[in-house]
Amino acid sequence: MWLPAHLVEATTRQTYTHVVERYLLPEFGGMRMDRVLPCHVREFVWRLCARGVSAHVVHRCRAVLSAIFTTALRDQVIAQHPCAGVRGPVAPSKPMRVLEPGELDRLLAVLPGECWRLLVELAVESGVRWGELVELRAGDLDAGSCLLTVARAVEEVEPRFHPTGGRFLVKPYPKEREHRRLLLRRVVVENVLTYVEQADLKTDDLLFPFPDSPPVVVPRAVEAGAIPDGHGTLTRYSRQKCRCGHCRAAYARYRAGRRDRGKDAPRSRRRVDTDGHLPRRWYLRNVWKPALAAAGITRRVRMHDLRHAHASWLVAGGADIQTVRARLGHSSLRATEKYLHTLAESDQAALDAFERVRHGRAGAGED
Repeated sequence: MWLPAHLVEATTRQTYTHVVERYLLPEFGGMRMDRVLPCHVREFVWRLCARGVSAHVVHRCRAVLSAIFTTALRDQVIAQHPCAGVRGPVAPSKPMRVLEPGELDRLLAVLPGECWRLLVELAVESGVRWGELVELRAGDLDAGSCLLTVARAVEEVEPRFHPTGGRFLVKPYPKEREHRRLLLRRVVVENVLTYVEQADLKTDDLLFPFPDSPPVVVPRAVEAGAIPDGHGTLTRYSRQKCRCGHCRAAYARYRAGRRDRGKDAPRSRRRVDTDGHLPRRWYLRNVWKPALAAAGITRRVRMHDLRHAHASWLVAGGADIQTVRARLGHSSLRATEKYLHTLAESDQAALDAFERVRHGRAGAGED
């Protein structure tokens, strides 16, 4: 009764349904709600941890279960809340490692085509979320004022959670339900306008639509003629399952050649119905991860890290924290404050201040 009548976003409903079907119903589905006690919830949390379920998932399961019983308590179905006082596992936060400007330059250098370079450039220049980025349209940028309006977002959901059974659901508002207007640098605006003109995009056309075929990312080492022994071949990719940038590029070139000769239809079109929007997984598999490998960036870097880089670079450059909060679309300063010490320059400034005070006091004592 709780989930069907619970008013939430489509992606949230999808997440809740996954939690309920995979974790909660197998554990509590056969019990009466008034028979569920705190000891049962504690044992449930303990079993999840013993199975190696991540702390993030355990906390999500507990949160959904608690919301269900909170509604039951308010509806007078139960007399006590079985989740009260039950704690989840400790989930330590990992230090944020921000993308360095040099890494971004190497990444932009290997991206295949102006469209993909502009997508990454606009993401790091504006700090918009993925769902906001791929829903941007040509008319959202005002060439005269250099203002980018973030007025919509698109969510990628399973067909059963879409009102019409589709895959992409466009919301007439971004996250936090507030439109944002972001000032961009003139050079970025000029790049966008040039791209719009060359692609002959209309006002309502998506800036970054789903392409007809996957791009080919060429590693930097390939351009220099320095391919590691045995790599960059179809055999290495198909039989030995190597997924380095060289082997992926070789396979992508092979597939592109077959499509050009009319022997294959693009796999992306056969398997993906996108209504023009760019699927996140398709982009990560065909553009983002091959480009990271080609640029020699071996650590894990997410597309969302471009948003982190935008905020961290603004703070490190002296931007006001309230301005950064407004650009990111955060509802409170608490979410923005995590960017205050993400770069080494911030800590170095603190050490310099400490050094000045310490030496000043030491000198006064010696006199």
